[in-house]
Amino acid sequence: MTDPAVEVVDATLAFGDRVLWRDLNLSVQRGEFLAVLGPNGSGKTTLMSVAAMRLWPTAGTVVVLGERYGRTDARDMWRRVGVASSALEGTLRGDLTAHDLILSARHGATEPWWHVYDETDHDRAFDLASRLGLGGRVEQAFETLSAGERRRVSIARALMPDPDLLILDEPAANLDLAAREWLLADLTRLAARPRPLATILVTHHLEEIPAGFDHALVLADGRPVAAGRIGEVLRDDVLEAAFGLPLTVIHHEGRWTVRARATDPA
Repeated sequence: MTDPAVEVVDATLAFGDRVLWRDLNLSVQRGEFLAVLGPNGSGKTTLMSVAAMRLWPTAGTVVVLGERYGRTDARDMWRRVGVASSALEGTLRGDLTAHDLILSARHGATEPWWHVYDETDHDRAFDLASRLGLGGRVEQAFETLSAGERRRVSIARALMPDPDLLILDEPAANLDLAAREWLLADLTRLAARPRPLATILVTHHLEEIPAGFDHALVLADGRPVAAGRIGEVLRDDVLEAAFGLPLTVIHHEGRWTVRARATDPA
């Protein structure tokens, strides 16, 4: 008997007359590292918002960490589900230090406010900053950090409450090559740790999947094209069906890449 970290059953999400996806099913087991890929508009980010209990589906059943939508307080779940995304980064106060922003995530807040933090909380914030390569920048204002450093703050915030589920929505977006590779090295090390119990990463690019991720889901037009073990999903035919062009997938030393195949002119 399995105990999934996330179970979405026959879920439909509609905004007015627009149906983003219908009768969608997703199962993420504890211990899985899942990469979610697909074209723009395929429903990746909204699906993650549902998994994080921040967006309710129009219909269907959603169970996250054993708690079912409609039968639990989503605010309590937010401490068990860590989320890092560029959208959330945009809500953070630029004049606060990296340490304060990481620390405040202990209570699901975006700044310290009236919350009380003990020495253990401060030590954990410093430890996360150090583990993610922010040791020398932790007392700097968020707005003075580079894009890669701000992304590390966002991930450290997601990890601060020691979540059971971690969701990373395009963590490498807008990073230069060096910053992307440093971040992927961080995430590869994270994948070797026993916690969080499960991690979901959303990306447009195979090159942004860290080594150690073992499952994949490919979406297109609001429906799953394929889901399962990563080597069985990231295939030429699956990605061709999702993106609509001839592709060659390459796997080398734990990392993935893809290139378009040349086609004869019509």
